[in-house]
Amino acid sequence: MNNPLTDPYMVLNKVYAGGKFLKQALSETPLEPLNKSRTVKICYGVLEKDIYLDWIISANAEKSPKTSVKIILKIALFMLEFMQKHNYMVVDEAVTLAKKLGKEGAAGFINAFLRSYKVPSLPENPVQRLAVECSAPTWLVKKLKRSYKNEAKDILCAPSQGICVQFKRGAERYLDKPHKTTPFENVYIFDNFVRDENFFMGDYTFRSIGSTAICSAISAGQTLLDACAAPGGKSVLLSKKFKSVIACELHPHRVELIKSYAQRMGAENVTAIQADSRVFNPSYENAFDAVLCDVPCSGTGVINENPDIKLFRKEEDILSLQKIQLEILENCSRYVKKGGTLYYSTCSVLPEENDTAACTFLKLHPEYALTIPVSPLKNRQTNYGLQFLPHLSLGAGFYLTAFKKL
Repeated sequence: MNNPLTDPYMVLNKVYAGGKFLKQALSETPLEPLNKSRTVKICYGVLEKDIYLDWIISANAEKSPKTSVKIILKIALFMLEFMQKHNYMVVDEAVTLAKKLGKEGAAGFINAFLRSYKVPSLPENPVQRLAVECSAPTWLVKKLKRSYKNEAKDILCAPSQGICVQFKRGAERYLDKPHKTTPFENVYIFDNFVRDENFFMGDYTFRSIGSTAICSAISAGQTLLDACAAPGGKSVLLSKKFKSVIACELHPHRVELIKSYAQRMGAENVTAIQADSRVFNPSYENAFDAVLCDVPCSGTGVINENPDIKLFRKEEDILSLQKIQLEILENCSRYVKKGGTLYYSTCSVLPEENDTAACTFLKLHPEYALTIPVSPLKNRQTNYGLQFLPHLSLGAGFYLTAFKKL
């Protein structure tokens, strides 16, 4: 059996030192099958608690350790503080791993640190306290406190609700597992769900509750353009509402993901193409009953599912994302037929990516009228759309609005 810290280290080193997203790092790292679930739990947990773990390290170390040593400490601290593992086992395995990695000089420090560290009190400053308590970057805490006041903590600390599964058939075979119902037909959230052969038969698929809610709010028609479609879940789900779906994606390898998804789910009316949705395509002008712009965004509404967002997303990214979002909306607005609808969505809880974008678009386009959709999933209506929040909306934070072409 491997050292229980080894596989998490191999994965997290690719994240912290290599800049890779966690899902990518997990998929390309050979993991010991017997303890894969434990490794995944540790990797997600360390990233979820990254700032809190940094707080403990900085309070107990005279200077910041090197990246490799800090990763070992974070894994060990997570196991001690959140998995209630025995101190002697974790310390011994952490020291053994350091030596195996050629860090003999750091082994003594790791041993002493883990045997003597104390968890410090939280900062007195309210922003810093919330940043450490919820393990969130300070810039995000400030933005959420400004926009949501006392709800900021609920948004930042909202846990993942589980694994969302939509069934095409055969749901009854799985409903003996612990699960939550949702407002959507044949969509359930499971505490745990292991993929089996029925997945490849197209009996069910994994999808976020956010994408399900977005698709449920879109009215049926003949032609749909999904402007930012990968990995293809929304295109496939909406293929039941439209005679024809064009699914656009900027990156070639992600186009293949859409094709694979559509084929597995039997969505023969979905056509996946490589295209930049910011660049005008004359053949699409006034061609679609509906256009969905589920635009690139900060991802601040889904950090409970993707904790590496907190590590990689920077405040300065928001302005560049806003520019891309408006460019996509601007271009795709030319593709909607008269009487058709342009939909705009994000997985963000930041108003500047949501209501601000909607307001800006409407000021520039008097030929469009705001038509705020409705959804059975609990949400909060804003001036220009629906804001779904993680602590209210089954764990998901996202935004949806619509504009009708007059």
